[in-house]
Amino acid sequence: MTRLNNKVAVITGAAGGIGIATAKRFLAEGAKVVLADLSEPALREATQGWDAERIALVQADVSQPEDVDRCARATIERFGGLDIMVANAGMEGLVAPLTEYSVEEFDRVLAVNVRGAFLSIKSAAPLIAKRGGGAIIVTSSVAGLVGAAGLSAYVASKHAVMGLVKTAAVELGPLGIRVVSVNPGPVNNRMMRAIESKAAPDAADMVKKGFEEKIPLHRYGENEEIAALMAFLASDDASYCTGAPFVIDGGYTAQ
Repeated sequence: MTRLNNKVAVITGAAGGIGIATAKRFLAEGAKVVLADLSEPALREATQGWDAERIALVQADVSQPEDVDRCARATIERFGGLDIMVANAGMEGLVAPLTEYSVEEFDRVLAVNVRGAFLSIKSAAPLIAKRGGGAIIVTSSVAGLVGAAGLSAYVASKHAVMGLVKTAAVELGPLGIRVVSVNPGPVNNRMMRAIESKAAPDAADMVKKGFEEKIPLHRYGENEEIAALMAFLASDDASYCTGAPFVIDGGYTAQ
């Protein structure tokens, strides 16, 4: 399939499981992709053997305006424009009761997950508008729809992202820019391994089993399944989709 043929996409948090899977899927669909992440070595390792003519790697901290702007400039210099922004960078933070959660850690999680999404949207929108429109996809979570004990900062941040998406969709719709969120449930990647081990250092497998028992499909999602949804939402097949959450959770929130 070539639904994204000749489109230019930026993916933040691109060295993580969902980021890399989405970059691979976008390339397979015909796009040129700028991969941005806090760790450039991780990006280089993950993209060994990829088509160097259709990718660019940018080290960026999405919570810092100058880094986000530098990523935008690099995109224009390399590929001449921008059609798709995937604001995927995020962190889970600590797993701890709200009353024991430090202010510093709370602020750190919101800086990456909320401020990072805000800056990514703000930076991308004018560039996408110059191309006549396109798509902005923000990675939220089922934690943007429901609560989760021990994850106060993460849950608060992902709920905040939903407000950003709705507001951006209203503001940017007249410019031909669609703005949506992807809300995964538990996914087989580093973040869930971290949550499991932080929740119960000596019984991470039991935490995973507990999550799986709450999912009607009785399994975690895979990075590639999230990437497939990202590709649909980035494409013209989703031309009437904006301002909404797209939940991909094996039925977790259906109960």
